Amino acid sequence: MREGIVIALAAIGGFFSLTGAVGMLRMPDVYCRIQCSSMTITMGALPLLVALVVGEGPVSSYGSRALLVAALLLIVNPAASHALARAAYKTGVPMWPGAVADQVRDQVAAEAQSEAQ
Repeated sequence: MREGIVIALAAIGGFFSLTGAVGMLRMPDVYCRIQCSSMTITMGALPLLVALVVGEGPVSSYGSRALLVAALLLIVNPAASHALARAAYKTGVPMWPGAVADQVRDQVAAEAQSEAQ
């Protein structure tokens, strides 16, 4: 039973890692690529780490380290992705021309217009 769970979790992690890698190659701009890399880490690495915990046990040296790394990934990954996207936007990295909306630009323009009145 335990081996089946480990295999299933490893397969899920491998699948999401593969799709995230393909997405990073195929996405048109840096913002979409950041989203793909974030998905690769969250949905790719976490199931693999949980598979390690299930296979080795949570109190083993590998299992406890895997739990620590998984917890850190859950905390650091969203913050790092947000920081990368914000830095890219602030430095003027262009969005893909087919993007539907630039909500930050629209909000800044609306605030500037309300201040002008």
